[in-house]
Amino acid sequence: MKSIKHYDGLYRDLNFKPTSNYIFWEMIETRSRGFGWVIDPHLHPNLYQFFFVGHGTVEFIGNKDVQKLTAPCILIIPPNTLHGLTYSADIQGNILTVSDIVMEDICKTSPFVLVMFEKTHQLLFNETNDPLFIKIKSMLTDIDEELFTNNAEKKPFLNACFLKLFISIVRLFNSNTICSMDDTNTTLKHFKNFQSLIKKSDSYKSISSLAKELCISGTHLNRICKHVSGRSALVLLQEYKIEQAKNYLAHTSMSVSEIAYHLHFEFPNYFAKVFRKITGLTPTEFRSEKKGTNPTT
Repeated sequence: MKSIKHYDGLYRDLNFKPTSNYIFWEMIETRSRGFGWVIDPHLHPNLYQFFFVGHGTVEFIGNKDVQKLTAPCILIIPPNTLHGLTYSADIQGNILTVSDIVMEDICKTSPFVLVMFEKTHQLLFNETNDPLFIKIKSMLTDIDEELFTNNAEKKPFLNACFLKLFISIVRLFNSNTICSMDDTNTTLKHFKNFQSLIKKSDSYKSISSLAKELCISGTHLNRICKHVSGRSALVLLQEYKIEQAKNYLAHTSMSVSEIAYHLHFEFPNYFAKVFRKITGLTPTEFRSEKKGTNPTT
């Protein structure tokens, strides 16, 4: 059975286990050249990755169709997000890889940053004339210089640089977000914790039981989810499960029933109903479309 590759460390590094304070900064071309410029679809369970592409093109493979991106652009991959990349041979840029624990520490005073990254998943941008984009390029230079020094108080200085960078990225994509988030940190903390519970759960949990773990009512949890995302807690839970299902349908030979039970749906026909409601396709149709086969064969 073909499985989706999971890497605790960097791509194809099967032995390295990143520490809780893991931060890695590298040029895109340094490692990708060794893989023939092709990075197969995979997941990092506990890592955020930020791709800052300054020159060249990249084809991004996710659950949706392949997207061809032209530099300059920014691509953000949260933990547990399927991604594959094919670079042009003239690619230039940097990849910042940060453990989820470090991200939690950096963004502890600004939790909306992680909420936005996880909510939006892939963030794309190529407005070279935007003043904020120009500032972000300057921030990357500062980070690059600081990472490879032994300056005093290096960690707090870097954390401040990273937080400034992350907030700037959020502002870049939604100039109204920052102004509206200051008064809703508690709401966003609950929303982010709800997202974390969904991702960490290894068994079926109802919305009421998830709300109980957050020490709030199911009604309040729904209100929070609708306020932040415009969707109910149940829909968000289902959407997360269906995104996982898409990975298994497109990249494994597991049957629809096996996937349904693996994702804690009690009945395969209910799983199929939810899948169609969210995607507009049955699981079989989705798999056939991805693999270019006839669903009846």
